[in-house]
Amino acid sequence: MTDVHLNWFTTDEQFLFYIQYGGHDEDTDLHRHVDFSELVIVLNGNATHRVNAETSFIKKGDVFVVEGAVSHAYIDPHHFKICNIMYRPEMLRLAGPDLKTSNGYQALFVLEPFYRNIHPYQSKLSLQVSSLEYVSSLISIMVEEYKSKLQGYQTLLSARFMELVVYLCRQYENQEWHRDPSSLMHVANAISYIEDRYLSTITLEEIAAQSNISVRHLNRIFRSYYQTTPFSYLQRLRLEHACNLLKKTGLPISEISHESGFNDSNYFTRQFTKIYGISPKAYRQSLEELNPA
Repeated sequence: MTDVHLNWFTTDEQFLFYIQYGGHDEDTDLHRHVDFSELVIVLNGNATHRVNAETSFIKKGDVFVVEGAVSHAYIDPHHFKICNIMYRPEMLRLAGPDLKTSNGYQALFVLEPFYRNIHPYQSKLSLQVSSLEYVSSLISIMVEEYKSKLQGYQTLLSARFMELVVYLCRQYENQEWHRDPSSLMHVANAISYIEDRYLSTITLEEIAAQSNISVRHLNRIFRSYYQTTPFSYLQRLRLEHACNLLKKTGLPISEISHESGFNDSNYFTRQFTKIYGISPKAYRQSLEELNPA
């Protein structure tokens, strides 16, 4: 297996991004991306996609993300043409909370790549002809911009890339996912609901109802995808928010507890200490010692 680095394709250290068309007449070697992720759009034909030790059939219109830890290869291609968009994961930090909490984003850019690396997972976004034509036209504009490298091309390419990401996420949400109770979209819906409301009082029953699944199934798929429970995930978001308030504000601990979604400040202190090994008060004091006024 070959380890592939992004600097094999571009020497621009200021803009670690690469976009290319790839026509494949023969099998590709099994390889792994060391320092980048890859958004793949199948523009024509079909092939067998090997991911780790599993294989699945991919065809024109399929879209998926391959992350660095995954080894993959294309086998038995037929008139197979793809677009590879190679990017550092930090580029997705440009995504606002309105996108990051969407079901399509969670499914396509978070859950699918994660789950595909630990279990056989063959589901993916499949674009209809009209949608693929739009995506192809957007890619063509990006390729020309990348080749010309006119002033401001990095900014424009970053914006075009995010436009593509948003469009693909919307298309993912429009798929007939609600008919399949095991679909990642149910997990994505639960994640989005939690991340959008984690500072409010919400229950597992409420999250499950919003995701059209049972509480039992919600717990099961959370353990499968995240190796944690929905409640633990919710607590982690609240505690991260509390850390941020401890760093950036002088609010009393009791108020930070309330602002972070905890109704009981004593319970908040116990949970904070359990996770971080230090009390909120001691945490704030340690920050003050590191950054004296």
